[in-house]
Amino acid sequence: MQLDAVDGAVDVAVVGAGPAGLAAAAAAAELGLSVALLDEQAHPGGQIYRDVTRAGVDRLQVLGDDYAAGRALVERFAQSTARHMGGAAVWNISRDRVIQYLKDGRSRSMTAGQVILCTGAMERPFPIPGWTLPGVMTAGAAQILLKSAGVAPSQPVVLAGCGPLLYLLAWQYLRAGVRIGAIVDTTQRGDYLRALRHLGGALAGWRDVSKGLGLIRSIRSAGIPYHRGATDLAVEGGERATALRFRMGATSHRVQTDLVLLHQGVVPNNQITASLRLAHRWNDQQLCWVPAADAWGRLALDGFLIAGDGRGIAGGLAAALQGRLAGLAAAHDAGRVSELERDRQAEPLRSALRRQLHIRPFLDTLYRPKIQHRVPADDVIACRCEEVSAGELRRSVALGCQGPSQGKAFTRCGMGPCQGRLCGLTVTEVIAHERGVSPAEVGHYRIRAPIKPITLEELAAL
Repeated sequence: MQLDAVDGAVDVAVVGAGPAGLAAAAAAAELGLSVALLDEQAHPGGQIYRDVTRAGVDRLQVLGDDYAAGRALVERFAQSTARHMGGAAVWNISRDRVIQYLKDGRSRSMTAGQVILCTGAMERPFPIPGWTLPGVMTAGAAQILLKSAGVAPSQPVVLAGCGPLLYLLAWQYLRAGVRIGAIVDTTQRGDYLRALRHLGGALAGWRDVSKGLGLIRSIRSAGIPYHRGATDLAVEGGERATALRFRMGATSHRVQTDLVLLHQGVVPNNQITASLRLAHRWNDQQLCWVPAADAWGRLALDGFLIAGDGRGIAGGLAAALQGRLAGLAAAHDAGRVSELERDRQAEPLRSALRRQLHIRPFLDTLYRPKIQHRVPADDVIACRCEEVSAGELRRSVALGCQGPSQGKAFTRCGMGPCQGRLCGLTVTEVIAHERGVSPAEVGHYRIRAPIKPITLEELAAL
């Protein structure tokens, strides 16, 4: 692995240094291509394996074996000839594969014969009353603090929502000595019954199921108050969060806390694929937009591929396998390996990938976020950057707004610093619900560069 690549041209540029990006970059480099791996973080690992190479023994024990396994991916990448460009925030990619990025306070550019996008996932919005109060965070953000700096709450914390990350973080917090005031799970009995239709896939992925059950057993044995089937979540507070309120059937509950961690799954981070005007389809199983790609990860635009959770949520192990397949495809398209050799190397990867994907329908059905936590009431903020409420969005529909991009002219929703990342899915679903049509008909934001905030000084340095 070479450090701090200079501007220029490469055979393959990989964007994102999570499991997919690390695997794709290593695979392409091992097959003789010149590769640059660009990532906003200083050290490789992505969100799943953030700072895994710098974590000490104590932190590795807290975070568990699945996190520590990321070291093998980083080591294989480090042994390759791929160049690592840490601290490089990609703010634009043109359709002719010119990559513009920020590094060390300057904007720079490079060209690539092929681009493999490994932008990963981001947490789904969880717009409930009080979600913008100080003292409310996402579970993913809290886990990043734990991974990158060993920072954990000193006060009791309440975890609320659904999805595997909620239980994983609770388990890690227990190992770190964090006091958990309650776990408030929105998964209901009906979700379990619907998930039973996919029991065969769950049994095929029995190792993951076994891990999940083990986490839950550890949490329950610790005596943490556990509420399952919660509805009508709301955070109370004035200047900051003071309590989480919810209902269990006809009974109201209130848990006092000044730190609430919310989570209801993750969705693909597709800001770059959207900015490239690539086709996306609405995935009703995962309730998100996914870019159209073939089995190798090739996108409709020549020279572009995608791997990992950015093409649909599949998990870290599946992302690494998709990354290697994309690296193989890039090497074949560049004339470095024959079709026969590509397919020979791909076969065990495809077999392993199928095994990893067996459990997805079960998990997607079991942890499907509730509509009341995706389509909020009128007085709930939908766009945090511009402080636009769901009610304002609904009124814009009454005035003739048909979709998110048009909604910018009515409300400025999606025009803040995050460029619609945090509100995009909420806006699509609110408008779709109000119009009585599917999210696929409503569409998504038209994303434009810059993907990341950039100053005029940085732009002038290009």
